[in-house]
Amino acid sequence: MSERRLAVIDLGSNSFRLVVFTWTPAERRGWWKRTDEIYEPVRVGAGLDAAGELQPEPMERALETIELYAHFCRATGIEDIRPVATSAIREASNRKDFLRGARKRSGLQIEVLSPEDEARYGYLATVNSTTLADGVALDLGGGSLQLVHVEARDARDARSWKLGAVRMTERFLAGDSVKRRQLKTLRTHVREELAEAGWLAAAGADGARLAGIGGTVRNLAAAAELAAELPSFGVQGFVLERGALDDLVERFAELPASERGKVPGIKPERGDLILAGAVVIQTVMEVGGFDALEATEAGLREGVFYSSLLAGRDPPLFDDVRREAVCNLAAQYHADFAHTEHVARLSLQMWDALAEAGAHPGDPRERDLLWAAAMLHDIGTAVDYDDHHKHSRYLILNAGLPGHSTRETALIGQMARYHRKGSPSLGAYAPLARDGDDALLTRGAALLRLAEQLERSRDQAVHDARVSVHDGQVELRLEAEADVSVARWAAERQAELFRRAFGKALTVVG
Repeated sequence: MSERRLAVIDLGSNSFRLVVFTWTPAERRGWWKRTDEIYEPVRVGAGLDAAGELQPEPMERALETIELYAHFCRATGIEDIRPVATSAIREASNRKDFLRGARKRSGLQIEVLSPEDEARYGYLATVNSTTLADGVALDLGGGSLQLVHVEARDARDARSWKLGAVRMTERFLAGDSVKRRQLKTLRTHVREELAEAGWLAAAGADGARLAGIGGTVRNLAAAAELAAELPSFGVQGFVLERGALDDLVERFAELPASERGKVPGIKPERGDLILAGAVVIQTVMEVGGFDALEATEAGLREGVFYSSLLAGRDPPLFDDVRREAVCNLAAQYHADFAHTEHVARLSLQMWDALAEAGAHPGDPRERDLLWAAAMLHDIGTAVDYDDHHKHSRYLILNAGLPGHSTRETALIGQMARYHRKGSPSLGAYAPLARDGDDALLTRGAALLRLAEQLERSRDQAVHDARVSVHDGQVELRLEAEADVSVARWAAERQAELFRRAFGKALTVVG
């Protein structure tokens, strides 16, 4: 399949970012991923709130960066380019001069997004990278805040406010230190502005959720993750609890602005802005009655990309974010789908039968994790066959699985890691676990390892694995059209792990 490339240039109020997406047609085995990125903390919106126009120095930095991006695209042969500008450039009285200068120096025609378009792309990024179905999608940038009311994954209402981190810092928290009255004034201002969205009040009731994108969200999630001494492999799916955010706000407020960028998880170039951004998000959570915010690595540029990748759908949304994430990652590393799908089918066939027999709780969420691990267990062979179980875990954790929590991603990675050998253990990921996750992991690894042994020949010779439970014994009957001596021998070698997982002896026949 021929690969396509799209460069999305996101000209934000605080930072400019060029992201290259590479993908193959969305057929059965299509895939997509980010393949390059250039980030520059341009801060084009500096001084805009007071003056009403882009200031000379930020404007020149912006034009130089756009020119650089254009050179990069030409040098790498990327022809499909989508430059989009948001709040600062949209609102500047000298916007036309800036756009003319950008066109002259780079040859790029910049699309200035309306507040509605900016909110829509943020909504697409959020809903396509989380399981948000009912609640609010948040996008906080340097110049503006967008909130989208989501019901049944559909955007019911979208609002934009001039409450971005750069703007709020300059207006309310300028200087190296802040006083409590400044924070109170900022909170009051944000609360008054948000009042126009009547649906936001108590939106967090009845299980509705808040999910967010943007550099402020990612930095806060990373800081909270590190402060809690949790294993860190990105913030995709990390849930930022209200209490943890409150602690961060207190911590930032006690530090000079010049020191906030030294807090682990906060990028130095964002240090002076992080307090204002955190207070804006904190106030949104207070008004909406949300106890937590789910973070995603996606941003507005992903929203722009999804509108191309999923063109023809209205709205351009994946049918199932979790399944799409797993299949996309498997396809990126050229998985042998005939093999992995068969391993998944055998694993789930055994899991279902054991659940029906009462050998384990039968939680459908556990079943999903087992399926994902089975689909991804071999992607590590893209690195090398030796230790490919460990390579698979590394790729799963570091690529991230949109729609999954950090706990779920860690469990999937650990199941894949133990699909060949070793004694299953949560190890370094124990701080993410819930009660019962040790047993869940052992069950998943045992069934995945059994299914892998039954499919060692990679020819789907064992077409069914029938399980029956009686008198504390489990009989695994292999159904096949060919000789299954090797498969039976390999499966019998997993009897001890099976006993540890299910507390029952395993007999393999066929």
